[in-house]
Parts: sequence; C-alpha cells; structure tokens
Amino acid sequence: MRLSLSLLSILVTTASAGLPEALQTIRAVAREGQGNAAATAAWAEAAACPAADLPKLLAALDDANPLAENWLRAAISAVEEKAAAAKEMPVEGLVAFVKDTAHSASARALGFDLLLTHAPAVATDLSPGFLNDVSSELRRHPITQLLTKADGLAAADKGEAVKVYRLALDAARDEDQIKLVSKKLRDLGEKVDLAGHFGFLMEWRLMAPFSNAERTGHDKVYPPEVELDFTKSYEGKAKPAKWVNFTSTDDYGMIDFNKPFGMEKEVTGYAAADFYSTDERDAEIRLGCKNAWKVWLNGKLIFARDEYHRGAKLDQYKLPVKLSKGKNTILVKCSQNEQKEEWTVEWEFQLRICDATGTAIRSSLAR
Repeated sequence: MRLSLSLLSILVTTASAGLPEALQTIRAVAREGQGNAAATAAWAEAAACPAADLPKLLAALDDANPLAENWLRAAISAVEEKAAAAKEMPVEGLVAFVKDTAHSASARALGFDLLLTHAPAVATDLSPGFLNDVSSELRRHPITQLLTKADGLAAADKGEAVKVYRLALDAARDEDQIKLVSKKLRDLGEKVDLAGHFGFLMEWRLMAPFSNAERTGHDKVYPPEVELDFTKSYEGKAKPAKWVNFTSTDDYGMIDFNKPFGMEKEVTGYAAADFYSTDERDAEIRLGCKNAWKVWLNGKLIFARDEYHRGAKLDQYKLPVKLSKGKNTILVKCSQNEQKEEWTVEWEFQLRICDATGTAIRSSLAR
C-alpha cells in the first residue's frame, strides 16, 4: 500500500485533524468496512507526517486490531520511504522506542527492523541488549549473532563454542532457532534437554477409553471430570477405563494415548498431572493438539476446542492462567474421532507451562 509522493500530496487536505486524531481514527477501523471512509483520510494524514513522528506511528500499533495494523504499517512504510529519501531517519527516537518494553513486541520489532535497514551499525550495537528481552522477536537477532560467533569458534575451540551455543539456547524462544542450536550442540557431542528447555510436562496419569461415538463423547461428562481418584476404574468403550502412569520420552513432550491404550478410534481419554508453583503467579498453559480437547486447571475449565485433525504445532494454543501457590492440578480431555485415514491416527497432545515470553516455568519438586 505504497503511494507516490505526488498522489500522497493530493490526498492530504489542508484542514488537518492532527496526527493523534488521525491515529485514533485508524485504530477505530473495524470489520465489514466500519470506519474505512474516515480511515482513508486519516491514513493520508498519518502517511504525510514528518519522519520525526515515526515513533508515534509505531506506538499506535500497540494493541491495534489486525485491520488497523495493516493501515498503520502502510503509513509507516510511506513515512519510511520519505525519511530514507531525505536522509532524515529519526534514529535516536527509534532507539528509544525499541528499548521501551511498554510497547508491543511487534511494534518494537518493526522499529528494530527500521534501524537494521537504515542504521545497521546502530542496530548491531543495540542487538546484544535484546538477548533476554521480553520479546522473542527481538531476541532473534542477538541469537543469530551468537550462532555466527559459535560457528567461528567450533573448529578451533570446541569448549568455547559450546558455551556460546548454550548461551544462545538459553535465550532462544522460537522453535526454529531452538532446533538449530540443539543440532549444533548435538553435532559436537553435547546432550540437550529440549523438553526441559521448553518446560513440557512429561509425567502424567492417563485414563481411557471412553466412547466418542458420533463425536458425542467430547461433551459428555465422564467420571474424571467429576472426581480424580486414581485408584478407580470405570465402564469404558468395550473395556474398563483405567488410570495408567505415562512418562513421555519425546523431545517435544508428546503425550501419546495410542501407546498405552492402542490405536483406538471414536474414543475419549483423560490426562492428569500436578504442577507445583513456588508462588501464586500469572502463567500460560501452552498446548499443541490436533484432536478435540478441553483443559481444566484446579477443577476450572480453561478452554475447549471441538475439531479434529487440522494440524498441530508448538504453542498452538496459549491459555492465560493464574497458578496457585503449591499444587496445581491440570486435567486434559483428548478425543479421537471416527476418521481412519493414515493422517488421523494421532491421539496425542503436548503441554507446557511458561510465562508470557515463552520462558519455561519449572515445577517445584517440593511436595
């Protein structure tokens, strides 16, 4: 959505409403065209602002809805083009903005990208300070720098290379970088505890199989939703449903119901685990699952999703929760449908507990 400077000058009216009002108008744009007419004029106002106002445009991205974000990014692009042509990029203002963690991660990352493009030496100097930033996006650049450094050390000084790779792994939050660093460490003969790094819950009690015939079992209340008595068994689908202990050995903490219960279809299962927190605190339960699922924390239903085999990925679902001090009981319901294609056989999930940055929160061992 780039406009030529001549067209931009035509769009800008002399009756300026002012940048703050223009940004407010853009942020108010909604689906189904609501606010589009006003946003068009406001966009022209924002896109015509001086280069020094780039940090203000970036700040407007904070908590902006997706449609408003598109408008704002287009305005930022237009102002960037003018600032670059005039060599008026507000480097100091961008540096201050990127350092301010009160702004959204995506806005700060965009500000850093502007610095990388137009003031690369400044961005490179800033980069190491973002190694443990609250934004995983801003961590990516210093981690890349560490990888380059470690790669250069690997042939001459394996020990130092391992230290640098470990530093990069400790800071990494994005799966692609974590996989890359892990491979480099393993290629050097080092052990890597990926499951521990992510904070996956590996030890569970599983109960199955309950019936999910015609996909009705996912909403049916089976005994584990009423009581968690690990000494009991219940009437299940064609055989008793019993609790079994299960420990995952998967790098990504996959909890596979097929392993203890067989390749069942049209079934529902439950998984229970205790997590011990040293304090009451905010956290996120992050789940990956291609089956229908429900999650409870301490008896309270947190969220549910009733769909099947649409793919799974790390941190697919992020569920904000409040951990209690001491024991917290997590219950997962995982339902398998009737499909029999090869790509529908998975009956599994992965679950980890972390903070909002993706940093693992470890369960306390004290009971």
